[in-house]
Amino acid sequence: MNKTLLAIRLVFFLLCLAGSWLVAYTIQEWDAYRGIAVAVGGLIGLLVILVDVLLKGFSLRGLTAITFGLGIGGLIAWLLGTSPLLEQGDPSVIYLVRLSLFVICMYLGTVIALRGRDEFNLVIPYVRFVPHDVDVPLIVVDTSALIDGRIARICETQFLGAALVIPSFVLGELQSIADSADPLKKARGRRGLDVLNELRRIKHIDIRIHQSDVARRQDIEAKLVFIAQSLRAKLLTTDYNLAKMAQFHGVPWLNLHALAQAVQAEIVVGESIEVELTKPGKDEGQAVGFLSDGSMVVVSNARSFVGKRVSAEITGVLPTAGGKMVFANFVGEMTAI
Repeated sequence: MNKTLLAIRLVFFLLCLAGSWLVAYTIQEWDAYRGIAVAVGGLIGLLVILVDVLLKGFSLRGLTAITFGLGIGGLIAWLLGTSPLLEQGDPSVIYLVRLSLFVICMYLGTVIALRGRDEFNLVIPYVRFVPHDVDVPLIVVDTSALIDGRIARICETQFLGAALVIPSFVLGELQSIADSADPLKKARGRRGLDVLNELRRIKHIDIRIHQSDVARRQDIEAKLVFIAQSLRAKLLTTDYNLAKMAQFHGVPWLNLHALAQAVQAEIVVGESIEVELTKPGKDEGQAVGFLSDGSMVVVSNARSFVGKRVSAEITGVLPTAGGKMVFANFVGEMTAI
């Protein structure tokens, strides 16, 4: 793509040089200034190419917003300029007033349209992130879900059958967290970026970057809810406050914590479990291990197997404030395969 742009820019620059030389050749009075004409044409070409380089990253959505803003601004300026308010008076003053109205209205229309370009699907139906005729389930992912990390493992299992929409300001927030001076924040931000790269490597996952900005950091949650609402998408988050805001606006939300609790296996007395013993228990012969959900397992007659993975039969389950405490009898040591 870069080589193609370079070739197009080179051809455009040569056309500017050739066009300026032909203009000087056509007009006899300019015969003596062909060199100056070619230089001016070359400078104009370089100026246009410089503007092209400066507009790098300017999206079609932004161009549409500018065009829409210019059109609305021009229409308002024309309506005001042809109104009875400017029918009488000094022609020069009326001309200056109309010119000022034209410039001011065009400027304000462009600025307002650029600031609200994400709301264009409410004004122009076909300017939308997803076409109306394509029924693709979408999930908007927030920063907390990326930092959490479990989304990548869930996507690898192919249980998530939807396209992931990641707003550009979420990427910016991840980058700012990763660049933080606080070591904890930096570690969380880098983990989020690593998870994003893992998602990129999963071939069957459709990841889409939604070009959207926020003026203030405080507006991120509201903008996430608005994007999910406008795209008719679900919101994936681990932020409880954001989930409640989405629920208030009628946006379906997905919580990774709720999913993790839902897929936990039920612990029933008499069943066998596998657990890695990490430390001796309080009573003689006991050893303690932990399940994946954090539940503590106390295994009888297994103190000599601390540091190993064993099989145990559940004899009792005691609910506690911090979760569950499971009591089990040692069955045998698990052999590595």
